[in-house]
Amino acid sequence: MEKLIEYILQFGNLNQQQIDFIKSKTTYLELKKDDYFSEAGKSPNYIGFVLEGVFRFCYYDNKGEEITYYFINEDSFITDQQKFDTQTAATDYIQAVTDCKMLVFSRKDWDDILNTIIDWDKISAKIVQKCFMDAMDRRSPLVSEDATTRYLSFLEKYPMLINRIPLSYIASYLGITQQSLSRIRKNIR
Repeated sequence: MEKLIEYILQFGNLNQQQIDFIKSKTTYLELKKDDYFSEAGKSPNYIGFVLEGVFRFCYYDNKGEEITYYFINEDSFITDQQKFDTQTAATDYIQAVTDCKMLVFSRKDWDDILNTIIDWDKISAKIVQKCFMDAMDRRSPLVSEDATTRYLSFLEKYPMLINRIPLSYIASYLGITQQSLSRIRKNIR
């Protein structure tokens, strides 16, 4: 719980009463490896804060192939923000890559915080902005780099994840086959 509060306080000031109110609106949730936090075709019901574990964002392309495009690990918020806000069906999946522990806010609890804490909208907007910028920083270079450089960039940006994520997910994220990833890994050792 303290990690969540530390994270939030980076984006604005809260008094103890407001902190206690936020704490009262959280629910502890555990997901097993391969469980979904959010599924395509369903409206996302929660905003989460990852305490332990790794999640991936993925979708199926027009050929039916699974594409992983983002990873989230500890001390980060997680949701399909646009679909959560508009209460529309998600087009992507958010799946646990490992067993995960998190704190979650339901739509009602999130709205209660928004309607109770002055300037919560500004704090949450800054959190969303940071999450968006982190996603852009991690994805943007992948578009123009060769496969080896993309893998090295992945190692640099996700150093703690390389041994926690199946190689098939990493290959998908990098836009290469698992065989190509194996060759790259062999060549850089």
